[in-house]
Amino acid sequence: QVQLVESGGGLVQAGGSLRLSCAASGSIVSINVMGWYRQAPGKERELVATITSGGSTNYADSVKGRFTISRDNAKNTVYLQMNSLKPEDTAVYYCNAHITGSTAFGYRNREIWGQGTLVTVSS
Repeated sequence: QVQLVESGGGLVQAGGSLRLSCAASGSIVSINVMGWYRQAPGKERELVATITSGGSTNYADSVKGRFTISRDNAKNTVYLQMNSLKPEDTAVYYCNAHITGSTAFGYRNREIWGQGTLVTVSS
């Protein structure tokens, strides 16, 4: 069983900060790209940021300069530091990972999602 478990969401005032964490566990050989996506009420899920195993990052224009994605490969964990939060950042944030398994684990490559964590930014 492979899963992503997120934590760190909550309610914060505009201008405040939050840090999200997402840990992968289970039968995994390696984790390639990890990322964060978000879905606001009535909108489609959108990319927030991604990070490769080598540390290369990519951000949505709407969060550049405010959010920072990082990862700890030894802990199979990805983080999202969110600063200068705005009401329009309110959404459910989902962790995503592209993982590699093995014949013994019953899969080669797989994309997995976390259950989501709610971030609410009040004005």
